[in-house]
Amino acid sequence: MHIYSVTDPEFKPYGKVLEGYDTAELLAAMKEIDMPDEGTAYRPGIESLEACAIFPELRDRAYGGMPIQLGMCWGHNAKLNCLEYHRDSEVNIGTKDFILLLAKEDEIVDGVLDTSLVKAFRVPKGLPVEVYATTLHYAPCHTCPHCGFRVAVVLPKGTNTEKPDFEPKCEEDTWMTARNKWLLAHPDSKEAKRGAHIGLRGENLDISADLEDM
Repeated sequence: MHIYSVTDPEFKPYGKVLEGYDTAELLAAMKEIDMPDEGTAYRPGIESLEACAIFPELRDRAYGGMPIQLGMCWGHNAKLNCLEYHRDSEVNIGTKDFILLLAKEDEIVDGVLDTSLVKAFRVPKGLPVEVYATTLHYAPCHTCPHCGFRVAVVLPKGTNTEKPDFEPKCEEDTWMTARNKWLLAHPDSKEAKRGAHIGLRGENLDISADLEDM
């Protein structure tokens, strides 16, 4: 699988690099959080990260003053498994280079997306990247299997917390698995086995072999 950079023109439909942010303090705080032994972990908001000076900057500049949360996804991953989207952009910042597997919401047809449409993008460490609301994404992938990844996740406050209680009125309503989170799962994923909407068709992409060539 070809791995583009977020600085390549191919990234433009999916997101953009954000400029003018000092991420050093945030990266140091992220490194203080222990890695899981295997798999990935995620917390929507982490107090030590939100105490960093970049937090109000992200709130005011990246989100125009709207309430936000600054959490983290971290661990070890090289597979697609699922794709999700929100009604708002997401900002990611990694302590090391990491890879995002991305597709477009308008590529979903009848509730299903073909995984052959997914593209991979490498994000340099410390670089803030906005992933547009119309971009499908999920857990980052590491570039070093031994090191894993730590990626800050900035979203509107409340995202990825408890799912709202309501009666579904359309198919898309049934894809929601948390607040402001719509999920398409691959049949092989643990999320599908837990009842998530099976919305990915094709190979459950694994970039392990591609990392060896980088």
